[in-house]
Amino acid sequence: QAQLVESGGGLVQAGGSLRLSCVASERTFSTYTMGWFRQAPGKEREFVAATFRTYGRTYYGDSVKGRFTMSRDNAKTTIYLQMDNLKPEDTALYYCAADQGLILSSIQRPDQYDYWGQGTQVTVSS
Repeated sequence: QAQLVESGGGLVQAGGSLRLSCVASERTFSTYTMGWFRQAPGKEREFVAATFRTYGRTYYGDSVKGRFTMSRDNAKTTIYLQMDNLKPEDTALYYCAADQGLILSSIQRPDQYDYWGQGTQVTVSS
């Protein structure tokens, strides 16, 4: 079973940047689809970005396109989320997630991921 540990969250002013990291314990990391989700208080978990296991292409949620960049380093079993031009509405608990059997059409569905980290808090002040 994959274990995921996020880091890099914090408090930043609007317009600033943060870089999140997620380290996976799984040696077959490259065979996993890896995703980032976020959840604000009182809201549903929202898709942020994901890299599909087979093609390596990265997909983004509409609210973060052009501002966030996801990358993965298979050798380090780590994914990153570079967040630029942050807005107060980006404030949330950010989670990384992993799944080995995900199909492409389900990449934005949090209920389709088997493994989750504990989350890291991102707070953007106005």
